[in-house]
Parts: sequence; structure tokens; C-alpha cells
Amino acid sequence: MLVDGDARVACVTPAARVQGRAVTTLVGLDPAVCATLAETLVATGGSQCGFCTPGIIVRLAALRAKGRTTPTDIERGLAAHLCRCTGWQPIVEAATEWFAAPEPVAGAPAPAATRDLTAAGRRAELESGGFQRVGITTPLGDAGFADDTAPRDALVAIPRPPGATVATVTAAGAEWVVGESLDAARRLAGKTQGRRTTVADAAAFALPECPPGGVRLATSWVEPAYLEPDASWCVPDGTPAGPLANGGAFGGKVGSIAPAAAQELAAALGRPVRVVFAREDVVRLGPKRPPMAGSAVAHDGRVEVRGVAAGPLPVFATPYAVGLDVAWTVAEVAGPPVSDALRAVGLAEQTVLTEAALDAAGWDRADLVDERAARVLLDTVARSADGALAGARVEIDAATGRVSGVRVRVDAGDPLDEIVLRSYVTGAVHMALGWVLTEAIAVDPDSGEVLDLTIRSFGIIRPQSMPPVDVEIVASIDTPRAAASDAVFAAVAAATWNAITRADGARPERFPAVDSRAARMLRR
Repeated sequence: MLVDGDARVACVTPAARVQGRAVTTLVGLDPAVCATLAETLVATGGSQCGFCTPGIIVRLAALRAKGRTTPTDIERGLAAHLCRCTGWQPIVEAATEWFAAPEPVAGAPAPAATRDLTAAGRRAELESGGFQRVGITTPLGDAGFADDTAPRDALVAIPRPPGATVATVTAAGAEWVVGESLDAARRLAGKTQGRRTTVADAAAFALPECPPGGVRLATSWVEPAYLEPDASWCVPDGTPAGPLANGGAFGGKVGSIAPAAAQELAAALGRPVRVVFAREDVVRLGPKRPPMAGSAVAHDGRVEVRGVAAGPLPVFATPYAVGLDVAWTVAEVAGPPVSDALRAVGLAEQTVLTEAALDAAGWDRADLVDERAARVLLDTVARSADGALAGARVEIDAATGRVSGVRVRVDAGDPLDEIVLRSYVTGAVHMALGWVLTEAIAVDPDSGEVLDLTIRSFGIIRPQSMPPVDVEIVASIDTPRAAASDAVFAAVAAATWNAITRADGARPERFPAVDSRAARMLRR
């Protein structure tokens, strides 16, 4: 929102601080500003689920009004926001293009559509795994998010915070504090703001024994960090609203308890009920990528992968012309829930270990990778479960250790819409770099309690630290293949691990590789 013309983050601005001042939200902006900026975001792929972009539109409008339109101004302005979907680059491109355009004029006709937005929506659905619309209403936040559509007179239920002694109602296997409003429920529960812990993150499992000539790796707990918290609502004897109105969440909401809780609570209380998660609830209750510890060795025309994981890791076919012998053991470990529905789970872990084993064995990639992805020499290749292929090269500046660029080549069959596909690819690159280099959350090893409860504590790469991403999409009329961004995630993660070294020149043996030069540069 704007407070006397200055952009402020509404959710952390006390109402008392704006008393007597002019407050402007998205709907109060000049319609021409909203329309032209929304069109530009759609044209660059700068909006996917649409939850973050209303705030970004307000921010960019304020920057333009104040003449702060340099690349540095854009990156600093976006630092107050989070777009987990796009990897920032399409949003920066949209801002740059919009700032260079003439001043928006009220009543000016919208530019003629040159894209098939139905096809664009199909590609978005293939990448997100659920319904997703593409059009100018999406970046304006008009995607029908669950909590936006709830009856305003509904009771509000929130998960019981740890240690709260207030009366609760049990539903969907959890305890809920119920009030007449969100504020009332939070006051009853005694909710306190989440904090960033001073406890260091750690791998859930110790590094395994490594066979001669092999490699090993242990990963930490990481937060999916989708921006829209879980929410649902239901009337008695009704069907609950889903928490995924327009894609998003990267698989993190597939098993959300919010809809079942809303339905059970409405039936038990005889009134409409809104279920609303705070950020702390999302982090405590939402599923994480299963942490693992594994080793791999390449010999006799095969790659053997062995390891232990805190939950299921599905077995994917190897993308190489070599055998892949995989054996994962599932083990109990204190921590939050895990899910194999999250982006590229299993595919990324096995690609990273397989690539590292091939690299350690000195195998020639040109003899191994699928020819469709090898037309341009790339360091790693991964294939999604649906057959989409991605190759990646991560470039490291020798002087600074910084990741100076990422090249990606994608074969997703018929791309349907290259803008949407490219947007998903850059988002997958952003997440893969973060998984390898910077992202982790601290978890108490005894109780399993998550200790990092704020977005800023997750280690997500900021706009000003994100390296440029060059995306090449293979032209094809083949059947469209899904989850190309999963293959990108896996390929970029493997290429990053192959490219980085610790200060002593050795390969890091845990994610995030915070002891690497590249991680230190991205965390600045």
C-alpha cells in the first residue's frame, strides 16, 4: 500500500501508524497504471499464481512516481517482496519495460492480444499441476483465492499455537482455536509473532560411508515458502473451498488439512467457518522436502545410489544411457511433515548424486545425454517423469566465486506458450540455486520443532543476488510434456553442485553448501 505516497508493506504496518494519513491500495491506483503494468507482467511471464503481484504493482507505481527507475531501484524495491514462482527475472524485465514506456494514459485502449492465453493456461497447468489462468486479471490479484471468497460473517479457526491452553475444537487431526473474527481467534490463542532462531541449521542425517571413487551428500530441512498461506472455508453440509485457486505452492498444499478442517468445523458448529493459517502455521504444519543422506559411485556401466531419507523418494528413470541402481531407506527422524509432492523431489536428489558420480568417474557427458538436449553442450541433463528434458550449465566467476550466469535448454514437446514456460524455468532455477547454496530452516533435533518461522529466515535468494538466466526452448510439435520445470530444477541443482567448491577446493558434502564461495556471495 501507499502511505502518503510511500510504499509500505501492509501486513507489518500497525494501523495506528497510519492514522490521519492518506492510504492507497491497489484499487485506488490510476486504472491506466494498473492496466498497463498488469499487461506488461503478463507479457513477460512476471505473474503466475498472482498472489504477490498486487503488492509489487503498488511498489512499482510508487517507484515510477518518484523517478526511481534504475535497475538498482528495482532490485531494492523488490527486496521487500517475495515471488517464489518466477525467480524474479521476469518481474525485473516487466518493471524495466514499463518504466521505459510512455506515461500511462487513462482510457487508452489495451494493446491487441498476440498470444493464445488458453494455450498459455494449459502450459501453466502442466507446470503447476493444477488449474491456472493467464491474463491481466491474474497479476491484479483477481484469482479467487480462498480467503478472499469466504463469507465475512463466518467464524474463523486458526491452528492452536504451541503451548496455548485455550479451549479448542478438534478437526482433521488437529486442534483449532475458533473466534468470531481473525483478530478474536488470535487473541484467544495468544498468538505471538514468529522469530528467526539463532540455532544453526543442520542436516537431518549424518553423512554415510562413501565407497572408493564415490561421492556423498546430506541435505537439510527446507521450506517451500509459497507466499499464500493455506486457507479454506465451508458452510455446514457444503464443499470446502480449495487452497489452490490459481496454482502455486509447488506441491506444498496437495495434502493441506485446511479444507477438511473447514468442512468438519462447519458441520460441528453449525455455521460457516474460515480456516486461516498464519506464516508460522504454514512453516510448522506444512510439508517439507524430505531431507536425505546418500552416496553414489559409477562403475561397470552403472551408477549405484544408496541412502536414507526422512520420507518417500520416488524412483525416476535415469536420463542417461547408463543403468541406475537406487536403494533408499526411509527412516523416522524428528521434524515437520514431509511430502514427495514437492517440486522435483526424488528426481533432483538422484540427478545430483548421479551427476556427481559421473563427474567423479570422468565420464564423457556427450556420450550419455539424450541428443535432443545435447544440441547445445550443457553440463547436466534431467528428465521429468512425463519425459520433458532439461539441460543446464552454471557459470562461476573464477575471481569472486559468484554464480555469474545460468544457461538452460528445455525440451517440453510443444511448449504451447514460451513466455509461461520460460517463467516457470526461471523460477525453478531460482529454487534450485537456493536449495543447493542458501536455503535451510533450523529444526530441533529432539522435539522436531521448527525454529525458523519467518520468510527472511529461510535463506531465499534476493532479487539483487539472482544471477541472469538464459533460457533456450526447443521448438517442437510433439505432444506437450509436463513438469519441464522439475527437470530444470534437477539439472540446475546438479550443475551447481558440480560447479562449486569449498574454500579448500573440495566438493561440498551437504546442502546448503554455505561453506562454498558461491553461497557466501549469494547471501550478501
